[in-house]
Amino acid sequence: MFDPLLERLNRSIRARGGQPQVIPDGLEECVSKKGQSNIRSWLWKLPGFRRWRVTRLDAGQNLQVLNSVAYPDYINEQPLMGIDLLWFGKASKLVAILDFQPLLQDKDYFDRYLNGLKSLRMRFPELSNQEMMRSFDPNQYFSPWLLFCRGGAEQARGIVSEAFPAFLDCYWSLAEASLAKPSKMQPSEVKRLQIAYDQYSAERDPAHSLFTRYFGKEWSDRFLQEFLFPASSKQRFSSADEFYKNT
Repeated sequence: MFDPLLERLNRSIRARGGQPQVIPDGLEECVSKKGQSNIRSWLWKLPGFRRWRVTRLDAGQNLQVLNSVAYPDYINEQPLMGIDLLWFGKASKLVAILDFQPLLQDKDYFDRYLNGLKSLRMRFPELSNQEMMRSFDPNQYFSPWLLFCRGGAEQARGIVSEAFPAFLDCYWSLAEASLAKPSKMQPSEVKRLQIAYDQYSAERDPAHSLFTRYFGKEWSDRFLQEFLFPASSKQRFSSADEFYKNT
């Protein structure tokens, strides 16, 4: 279901200077014990972004997942980018979240960084589902104009053909525009807020139970703490600086 989107995403990252980074041993790929499900991840570093992770889960007709989060450099206060697409083939159900995830819930910040996303929301009204997300507070680390949908095959085809490429292009445009204007926040504050994002997300991410079901608790715990949200485990290090020196 999501292979064309995965290829487009990784290709666009490489085209902008993306360099593959080392993923903790054993976390780059995993096959379920029954051999019917596979999860694979990519980690990139590229100009303007200190970390950009991508994950693809293939569980056949049971479940297809594409997930990605982009972390800008600390000198850049622009929103993180979040992609979460899930397709339940047997039930023909789609859950889609595409968002520029703001570091601040602040009107001035929204005006600086979210106008493009706001325009996309108007362009794709089928992705303006008002149903509340079940695991997260939409007032923390989500924008007022996130693209969100619980739908079926028609919406899935729409995302594949139109919304996903437009969303990705919009974020690249935001990244380019951000280079031309200085951030209002200090790098230390951006860093603090990105760490807080990882901690918040690790505590609430519903994917952990899903990964545990397919790949076991031990592997899924490592995947959550060492790859998906590594800053959530910073207490294991003597300081945040030591932590990021090793990532």
